[in-house]
Amino acid sequence: MKTPAFFKRSALTSTLWGFRREFLIVGAFSMIANVLLLTPTLYMLQIYDRVLSSQSELTLISMSLLTLFLLAVMGFAEWLRSRLLISTGVRLDEQLSTQVFNASFEANLSQSGANASRAFGDLIQIRQFLTGNGIFAFFDAPWTPIYMVVLFMLHPWLGVLGIVFAFIQALLAWFGHRHTLAPAEAANKAAADATSFLQGKLRNAEVLESMGMVQNLKARWSERHQTHLDKSSDSAQLSQRIMAWSKFIRYSQQSLALGAGALLVVDGQMTTGGMIAANVLMSRALAPIDMLVGSWRQFLGMRSAFARLEKLLADYPERDPALKRVAPFGQVTLRGVFASATGRADPILKDINMSVPAGSITAVLGPSGSGKSTLARVLMGIWPETAGEVLLDGLPINGWNRIELGPYLGYLPQDIELFEGSIAENIARFGQISPPLVIEAAQEAGLHDMILRFPKGYDTPIGEAGNLLSGGQRQRIGLARALYGEPKLIVLDEPNANLDDAGEAALFKAVQRLKAKGVTVFLITHRPAAVAVADNLLILRDGHIVASGPRDAVIASLQLTRPAAPPAPVALAPLAPVAA
Repeated sequence: MKTPAFFKRSALTSTLWGFRREFLIVGAFSMIANVLLLTPTLYMLQIYDRVLSSQSELTLISMSLLTLFLLAVMGFAEWLRSRLLISTGVRLDEQLSTQVFNASFEANLSQSGANASRAFGDLIQIRQFLTGNGIFAFFDAPWTPIYMVVLFMLHPWLGVLGIVFAFIQALLAWFGHRHTLAPAEAANKAAADATSFLQGKLRNAEVLESMGMVQNLKARWSERHQTHLDKSSDSAQLSQRIMAWSKFIRYSQQSLALGAGALLVVDGQMTTGGMIAANVLMSRALAPIDMLVGSWRQFLGMRSAFARLEKLLADYPERDPALKRVAPFGQVTLRGVFASATGRADPILKDINMSVPAGSITAVLGPSGSGKSTLARVLMGIWPETAGEVLLDGLPINGWNRIELGPYLGYLPQDIELFEGSIAENIARFGQISPPLVIEAAQEAGLHDMILRFPKGYDTPIGEAGNLLSGGQRQRIGLARALYGEPKLIVLDEPNANLDDAGEAALFKAVQRLKAKGVTVFLITHRPAAVAVADNLLILRDGHIVASGPRDAVIASLQLTRPAAPPAPVALAPLAPVAA
């Protein structure tokens, strides 16, 4: 069966379309359950109009047994559709969780401003709606016309009354949709803003506490929180008013339906059993509409979550898992590369052109703010706003499968990010731990002896974000993680910032060993000592390359262009004392 074009808008709609068979089965079970819901109505008719008049106990027993059987079938059908929807929700989560995780990670990496961490909450909200009472209202609502037809069969005026109340409730549902959507979205946005502000500040709790900034930031958080409370209050009050009107209409319908039936009984146009059955049937006919009104807030939240998740998956589609390449050699080429940032007028990097052969060491120098760290991210293919060509072995680095390419790359950022786990797990990048490779990487980083002094050695837990380690220890573990395995391209951003002399010496020895293995290394540093181990130099200033090439040639060109030093001042001899 060919999939309609509408369902190809995104991975989310395509995945939901894949469950069409399950939803059709749920619809079939809903049909059985709703048809059998007429059983109590028919039972009442038989009791009042046949059993009571005939005084037949056999008729009562047979009708009661048949009713119990049909009600059991109805309950079984409702249980089956609930079970099927729950299993469908679980399978939906299983099919989308990996893709949502990858899309959230890429969205956060791209710094697009999207609340990527909310994606799993959106997925859970969609799954809960698909397995909750709200979805049953949509399956049961199409059976309301059938109940109306039965009401007309009992008496036309009862059918007209049912249609009037159905129209009123539908109008109330439309009013709720029109007037509660914007307040609910505003309240959700305010809640997300207050939560993200607080979470961002809690990550720097030590700085806030040490410098007495807690009260100042609490005032700013209070403003956001109060905005959230005000908008939530407005949205909740509107929803409660709609719910109150819905209850008024529902109770009025029950009373008026009973009164209308009583009037028809008095006029001799209906039996007492028909009056009772009509009242129950009308309540059942309007129940799905009433449930729609009650679950409208949940539906609006699910719809907003669906739209956000659909956009996220459309903006960051799943990479082709069949894409395979041979292991890279490490040749790096940049052609006309510009790197920009949101909210910044001028690019950070401007027209960067360079070619670095595999197995060479390049030292990147320049003053603060010249674009060195941005260049490091560009070389790794993780800077979001990049124009031009960033090639690894002649192929665009963004065209590689990142899962496949990752083991061949090593990256040490300025801000070392370690993760909760053991030292060995962090060095092994939380993959399958190979003890020989972990020890080798630790030795290359000059870390092995220090690790052995820990109580549990390589199995020592480092705490959340490595907060149990010093800055230098985190730097060395991050370096060992970059060196782990067989990387072909390594970018080290200020790798010696927190290292002592012994650590720096171990770093330079490790870099020289990497060169001997044919690994391409970029050393981004302020310290001139790195120049001694470099084959090439690249000097940045204000995002431009001011000098690049072989180390000795660049140094010679800089010495030639350097202005002549001013003459040294002449030292004057002290004056002799004047004779009296």
